[in-house]
Amino acid sequence: MTQESVENECDVAVIGLGVMGANLARNFASRGHRVAIFNRSPEATRELASHYAEAGFVACESLESLVRAVRKPRRLVLMVPAGPPVDACLDALDALIEKDDIVIDAGNSLYTDTDRRSARAENAPWRFVGMGVSGGSEGALLGPSIMPGGDPEAWDHLRPILESISAQADSGPCVAYCGRGSAGHFVKMVHNGIEYGDMQLIAESAVLLRMGLNLEAGRVADLFSDWNRTELESYLIEITADIFRTDDPEAPGSLLLDGILDRAGQKGTGRWTAEAALALGVAIPTISAAVDARSLSSNRDRRVAAQAAFGNDQDRRLEGVDADDIRSALYAAKIASYSQGFDLLAQASQERDYGTNLAEVARIWKAGCIIRAGFLDRVSEAFRSDDTDLLALAPSFQAELAERIPSWRRVVAAAFHAGISIPGLAASLAWFDTLTTARGSTNLIQAQRDYFGSHTYERVENPGVAHHTDWAEEVRSKRAD
Repeated sequence: MTQESVENECDVAVIGLGVMGANLARNFASRGHRVAIFNRSPEATRELASHYAEAGFVACESLESLVRAVRKPRRLVLMVPAGPPVDACLDALDALIEKDDIVIDAGNSLYTDTDRRSARAENAPWRFVGMGVSGGSEGALLGPSIMPGGDPEAWDHLRPILESISAQADSGPCVAYCGRGSAGHFVKMVHNGIEYGDMQLIAESAVLLRMGLNLEAGRVADLFSDWNRTELESYLIEITADIFRTDDPEAPGSLLLDGILDRAGQKGTGRWTAEAALALGVAIPTISAAVDARSLSSNRDRRVAAQAAFGNDQDRRLEGVDADDIRSALYAAKIASYSQGFDLLAQASQERDYGTNLAEVARIWKAGCIIRAGFLDRVSEAFRSDDTDLLALAPSFQAELAERIPSWRRVVAAAFHAGISIPGLAASLAWFDTLTTARGSTNLIQAQRDYFGSHTYERVENPGVAHHTDWAEEVRSKRAD
């Protein structure tokens, strides 16, 4: 039932009642908050209010009535699609909201859009918060990981209500202020980038187990269940075990996974992460490889034709590795991927003046979000106590990486030899080898750049000082001699 007459009685409003918005509204209500709701389609508003009458929603059919329903300073949560719909909503609210009201964009907005909207709010009486929310529809309902950024005074006012709806870990509520400006959406974007890498690494490991070691689906499921009781414990490992136990309802006796087309979708946040890393000069090859792998998968007809053209359908058995090697390689690559993601967060915080606390970011990812994992306690502790600017170099992770390097190399080499595609595992190892090589190939690249473009170079004994050589003249002089 629509309640247009309610004024100043609601604690919070939710605008946009898709799956995420509807579940977030129900989450607020389940924690004892009175919630005003609005959707561009009034039918959706009425349906949610009537279907969940116990929530006591105040269903509003106009933004005007929604604004009147919420007590001041108002907390208005936008759960509308990223892009122009957010701007349209801000335009509509601008004339309705007042001093110190808080508009929270809780969708998957691109951080540069959040920068622009934050700048707009600086000239308005109301406050703006860009806020990442992770955990999917279930997390939105039961408790997500929440990543707010922007106006710090707004965070002080939002903190109690956000802590009440967030996931709860043994370290506390999974919500923390991520920093100034667009920090909240930047942190959420990097979360999704790490998620891309994690999913790719797990998927590759599953292919190595099933195709490379010729294990039955049930055995693969058992291994992932076993791994979920080790250092690899995580939500993604847990659901992977479930996936390998799920029968196909359309083909009794078959695995549902085998009936799914091998062509991945993506919503863009992984690509955004790769683009941000390029702009900031941070190497994130594991995440980039995961994005590339999804892009390559999209043209399945080309892949089928290429396999036929090159005869790449031979027996792809792995030689010299076992399931324990694959587990070790997966964990080592996971550390590499998280190192890259947190390195990007650190660089962005410095360059964009976010003031992001990396230890807190790791802590709030402990529960509620898609990449939740047991080892995030140790990641948080590493950034809290270790004097390091890269996770892989933290003393608490160095020994683990060193122990797993032999298995990591065996798995990548065996997969290459067998012709099994492992872009994530391979890119992670290449990143590690480049990281741990004090003198590599870049001196030649610098020489090439100076040769054809006079871009200069630095000398080993004199870093920081530009040098230039007329390489062609040097070669001519040597030939003349």
